[in-house]
Amino acid sequence: MNQVVHQFKADFFKMLSHPARLAILDHLRAGEKSVNELQVLLEADQSTISQQLAKLRSGNLVDTRKEGTTVYYSVRDPMIFQLMDVAKEIFNRRLISHQALLEQVAEAGRASEQPI
Repeated sequence: MNQVVHQFKADFFKMLSHPARLAILDHLRAGEKSVNELQVLLEADQSTISQQLAKLRSGNLVDTRKEGTTVYYSVRDPMIFQLMDVAKEIFNRRLISHQALLEQVAEAGRASEQPI
């Protein structure tokens, strides 16, 4: 693939590389939310939520709808949830393999502490 396509993909994944943005997307699974709703759900200040939503908007990952003075956010393409679910499965597999390795190391340590 050419460099432009790789950069486009890298930029997309950078958009997802912040814990607050991932948490926002997780909360938007249930449907659109306002900044205030997300602020309560994430226990974060409004400026943090607004900043992360602005990033998601600039990356075209969320849409907005205004009702009076309230702006509601929703996910533009629900396939993002499939991507997040696949990533979660990959992370779970990695954690399981790391856990098994740690258990082996701990077991080897306990065995070496046994008196002869």
